[in-house]
Amino acid sequence: MAEVKLLGAWGSPFSRRVEMALKFKGVEYEYIEEDLANKSPLLLKHNPIHKKVPVLLHNGKTVAESLVILEYIDETWKSNPILPEDPYDKAMARFWAKFIDEKCMPAIWQIMWSKENEREKAIEEAIQHLKTLENELKDKKFFGGETIGLVDIVANFIGFWLGAAQEATGMELVNKERFPVLCKWIDEYVNCSVVKENLPPKDKLIAFLRPRLSASSWKY
Repeated sequence: MAEVKLLGAWGSPFSRRVEMALKFKGVEYEYIEEDLANKSPLLLKHNPIHKKVPVLLHNGKTVAESLVILEYIDETWKSNPILPEDPYDKAMARFWAKFIDEKCMPAIWQIMWSKENEREKAIEEAIQHLKTLENELKDKKFFGGETIGLVDIVANFIGFWLGAAQEATGMELVNKERFPVLCKWIDEYVNCSVVKENLPPKDKLIAFLRPRLSASSWKY
């Protein structure tokens, strides 16, 4: 049997992506919780470049960076594919996964950390990117169609972490009036069994985020 270990952090959406994919595939693995304030020698050994989680160890081989790990998992364990078989559809899934990581998430974080005079621009940018993402959903149940796929897994931050941040701060960036299609996806997403099983406890996450986020920066 293959030896699979995952170095992660309970509150990291990037770690949870990998857990979701492994569970979706039915892969047995050992989970090792990392203290990111005091990184272990194991983490520094296996990810000396980024020194971040998640890190997948498979039969002594190391794979780092969540998007890379997700593709590795999909190519290694063939059951329940998370990427489409068609080359064009596969390319589009990769495109939207990168769009979430490179456009949506940085824009949302920018709202939190921007100065007051830069905040309005940050909010407008985040709304624009989320609208673009919503337009990709159209009338689909999930980004992957009738079942979750790569883009849905990568969008876990929007599907769950963003809601926890909104509750922690009183901010309302995403609501049913502004994003009806995206909110419908969020409801389907968090109630999907494989997703629900791989999300952190919401109360614990809110308590973790509240002291780290400035409530004033989220007012909109």
